[in-house]
Amino acid sequence: MIKDEVLRAFAGRNALVTGGTGLIGRQVVDLLVGAGARVKIVSLDQVQVNVHAEHIIGDLTSFELCKDVTKGMDFVFHLAGIKGSAKVSQSHLASHFVPTMMFNVNVLEASRLNKVQKLVYTSSIGAYANRDVFKEEEPGNFHDAPMDFAGWAKRMAELQVHAYRVQYGMEDFAIVRPSNVYGPGDNFDPENAMVVPTLMYRVHSKEDPVVVWGDGSAIRDIVYSRDVAEGVILALHHGTKGRYVNLGAGRGYSVKELVETLHSFLDFNYRFDATKPAGFPKRVMDISLARELIDYNPTTTLVDGLKATWGWYVENRDEYKRKKNYFRTEIPEHGAR
Repeated sequence: MIKDEVLRAFAGRNALVTGGTGLIGRQVVDLLVGAGARVKIVSLDQVQVNVHAEHIIGDLTSFELCKDVTKGMDFVFHLAGIKGSAKVSQSHLASHFVPTMMFNVNVLEASRLNKVQKLVYTSSIGAYANRDVFKEEEPGNFHDAPMDFAGWAKRMAELQVHAYRVQYGMEDFAIVRPSNVYGPGDNFDPENAMVVPTLMYRVHSKEDPVVVWGDGSAIRDIVYSRDVAEGVILALHHGTKGRYVNLGAGRGYSVKELVETLHSFLDFNYRFDATKPAGFPKRVMDISLARELIDYNPTTTLVDGLKATWGWYVENRDEYKRKKNYFRTEIPEHGAR
């Protein structure tokens, strides 16, 4: 939980949340609105997440729009991004890479020009090189290649923040790297969803059995969106001293444990197919720096997070059809432009 004195610092302040209709963004919006902030959301999704926030349908690849929406803002939470499965991200490199680069350059530069007091940029675990345990490096160390191509776009924005700090002495642009985030508002499009929404979609579709790729031994740091949203707010409030900090659960869950936890409150049959690839064996975040630097403390258990996500999903199964999908060649019938 975020301490009350931190939340009080947002009362009456102007806050922009890019990607505020997304998985993490909607949780950030709710927390800021609850704290008494005046919140503006910019997104291409035809989704309203909080009646007390101003929703703007806008394309952040437009620098003019970015300059307009950051004007007069005290705080900017830059969470806009593109989320898709590893398969679709690898096959649609430009669809993922180019808009992400444009969002980041535009929002960061517009915020600098408009003298935004504080900003937090949400990077990704994908900005790391492959390893078992992810630990933050010293500021300015960008030597290892990211684990995937899309990670370069995230890494470039981190470099942009670093450049501002070196040239302009700007200390109030923070960076966070979340791990594998799930929760209400996740991408449940069956064509490009991540592991948790994919499993839930297949369970709800009555697949029998649900076939899970691999033998279930792969370990991932799976973290609930509300915990990450709190970390994002804490990072902006406290600052990250010119470096990035990890926002994860701080522990690993095997795919087997994930499936069994889901099975503990849902009735479905499943089996593992060890002939199929399972991905990298282990990816876990060290969150000790975030605990020390910004007082980050994720508290949601896996079962509670999955129950909340499932409850949201069964009530909002088709929301993904009203969200911008960068991996479709056609424009979704009910999607944003």
